[in-house]
Amino acid sequence: MGSFNVFFINFRATNLLIMTNNKFSKIISGTMSWGNWGRDLNTQEMISLMQHCIKNNITTFDHADIYGDYSTEKSFGKALAESDIKRQDIQLISKCGIQYLSETRNNKVKHYNYSKDYIIWSVEESLRNLQTDYLDLLLLHRPSPLMEPQEVMEAVAKLAQEGKINDFGVSNFTTSQVELIASEVPVTVNQIEFSLTNCNAMHDGTLDYMMLKNITPMAWSPMGYVFKEDNEQTRRIHKQLGGLMDKYNATEDQLLLAWILKHPSGIRPVIGTTNFERIIRANKALNIDLDIEDWFLILVASQGHKVP
Repeated sequence: MGSFNVFFINFRATNLLIMTNNKFSKIISGTMSWGNWGRDLNTQEMISLMQHCIKNNITTFDHADIYGDYSTEKSFGKALAESDIKRQDIQLISKCGIQYLSETRNNKVKHYNYSKDYIIWSVEESLRNLQTDYLDLLLLHRPSPLMEPQEVMEAVAKLAQEGKINDFGVSNFTTSQVELIASEVPVTVNQIEFSLTNCNAMHDGTLDYMMLKNITPMAWSPMGYVFKEDNEQTRRIHKQLGGLMDKYNATEDQLLLAWILKHPSGIRPVIGTTNFERIIRANKALNIDLDIEDWFLILVASQGHKVP
């Protein structure tokens, strides 16, 4: 057996051990709105927000190279370097692959690039910006029709051997796309859109597949559009959640997180809020264990009809 195959057998075993040991916090802080795509926090504000997250058991921070027009990682890295936060006490996730239309990139069109050289360059750029030696998790941001599993594997192998990434996964990939990449390199995470108002992954086999393959689901936009839109569906949801708030001594946003956390696949919500009180509430949502019938009442309120 070649050294490359031996490496990946060891790589797979290590990753499974890492995921079993719950390396990532059960609630993850998404940083997309920390920079100039949102709140445009200064260095001290970022430090305070990081410290507040850690105080509330949110130790995993989710990045992507494109956030803030390729600037948020650098701002976060500056804040991390100036803080008293120990690198080993937090986990950093980043994503690569999207080539965005930006003043900092000479791109003619938004596209995806998963060539070996680009993946390696992108990760090394993220490491420089984040002022760290390694990523706890690298994700391919979105699938590309042109991605080649062998080339992805070669990039991931090099980065792992050099200690620049500890874990590898994908984001927004269908089951067949995960299978394609997993044919060459172990996939331990798939970060998908999932919420009460967008729970297709629960019905199309995506979460079932991840449970079978020991892949950890992470869910971006876990609040869905419950607080963003006023329509028949969201009014039904608000009415049902309102009827459960006293029973669980919880707010609506906590009940929405508890609904996601109840799923047996072990979904880890990625919350994008920078509001200190909402972060506290998110942490407390971990202690809410919805009764089975209440979980289905919430689902039915979203669907507008009983389950089949």
